[in-house]
Amino acid sequence: MADVVTASTYCENAPKHPIHGPYHDHEYGFPVSDDRVLFERFVLEINQAGLSWLTVLKKRPAFREAFEDYDIACIAAYGDEDRARLLSNAGIIRNRLKINAVVHNAGVVMQLKDSHGSFSGWLDAHHPQPLSAWIKLFKKTFRFTGPEIVNELLMSCGYLPGCHRDDCPVQARVLDAGPRWAEPGALAAIRSDD
Repeated sequence: MADVVTASTYCENAPKHPIHGPYHDHEYGFPVSDDRVLFERFVLEINQAGLSWLTVLKKRPAFREAFEDYDIACIAAYGDEDRARLLSNAGIIRNRLKINAVVHNAGVVMQLKDSHGSFSGWLDAHHPQPLSAWIKLFKKTFRFTGPEIVNELLMSCGYLPGCHRDDCPVQARVLDAGPRWAEPGALAAIRSDD
């Protein structure tokens, strides 16, 4: 399966795929409020930059193990020894900039917990807004973020629409789960810079 970029092609190709299928059918676009899950998605999106999503999904179990089941406080405290351990771990993507960004961003999420109660609380405090505003906010707050990383993270966790075609059977389940983008008035704010 080639890299998929749009909801149309993902909804056509992912469902029967052994790796893309479970993610498409049970995670992609569904609302997320658990900080560990949010941070995992953030880590995966950072690591996907320049690579295929399939590569990242295949390495997902190794990422979970390497980053101690996404214990954010633990990751925020990583020092040089932990960074060296990660850079030598062939199961994950061994990119110094990405690893450093994950550690830095874990520290930022810990600060967001102090100011907003949680990572999801911080996201909720800024929702709804258009993608361009989200991109500026993420660039100001975190490291190794850009338009694609921010868009995919927020779509995958239910803050922005676009994961599934309207006729995809998963879309109805996503809507039943109550993504933030589907709340009254949210789409108008999200699309205000279109």
